[in-house]
Amino acid sequence: MSGQVAAVFGLAGAMLAGCLQTAQAREVVPFQNGVAPGSVVISVSQRKLYLVNGDGTAIRYPVAVGRPGKQWFGTKPIDGKYVAPAWSPPAEVKRDNPRLPNLIAGGSPHNPMGAAAMTLAGGEYAIHGTNRPSSVGTYASYGCIRMYNQDVVDLYARVDVGTQVYMTH
Repeated sequence: MSGQVAAVFGLAGAMLAGCLQTAQAREVVPFQNGVAPGSVVISVSQRKLYLVNGDGTAIRYPVAVGRPGKQWFGTKPIDGKYVAPAWSPPAEVKRDNPRLPNLIAGGSPHNPMGAAAMTLAGGEYAIHGTNRPSSVGTYASYGCIRMYNQDVVDLYARVDVGTQVYMTH
């Protein structure tokens, strides 16, 4: 019985630690940018994503952004939302990493899309989770925005298809 109790407390402790990590990862901060409430603003130089609340604040999330030469700037709407999406490497990624399979199933620990993804119009980029949480906060991708899985799930619940995403320096 004491082993079961320890296992339950161990699981509860792990869940609590995950919650504490989540609280530290995202936070509400003052934000004035002039974009509509509900918009997403990504600062490449800060490696932060802001979800604009409309009351002079935003929820700030740490993210990984495109490596130098792989970054993009401008505005694109979210055109799709997916939970545990499958992933096919784009041609450029496949060219650089020919050993990658043509498709990695959703939910696979090898799938770089993580827990959820929001695709951006044009089909090249997405805001998604990651199977490499240590990459968050860095210049790591081919232009996609990587988030901690718990943060992408949080953002996913807060935005809709059509939400404007602004990529800034």
